[in-house]
Amino acid sequence: MLFICYPNCSTCKKARAFLDGQGADFTVRDIKADRPTEEELRLWHAESGLPLKKFFNTSGQQYKALGLKDRLPAMSEDEQFALLATDGMLVKRPILVTDTGKVLVGFREAEWASVV
Repeated sequence: MLFICYPNCSTCKKARAFLDGQGADFTVRDIKADRPTEEELRLWHAESGLPLKKFFNTSGQQYKALGLKDRLPAMSEDEQFALLATDGMLVKRPILVTDTGKVLVGFREAEWASVV
């Protein structure tokens, strides 16, 4: 599994502790140092079944600084993917990509327990 996180994020720390507690085998990827590519984001979006807006870190400083709450509705999907790929801090975290291709965005223990 691939665990994409920001090491300083409290939710990411909880998710990592959960994975460790489950004895899960996973690779850690720092979302800020190694941001997701547009291609990865497109694939994860398709696999997750979630609306694209769920991939935005709506509580993050960058999201607020760029005024995305008001700008996103007018942006095309292509523009949104391109924007997400420019800065890992814009992307909701943590993201878990399972070996079977299932993609979970954000940490909800019950949901994660069903795939770990």
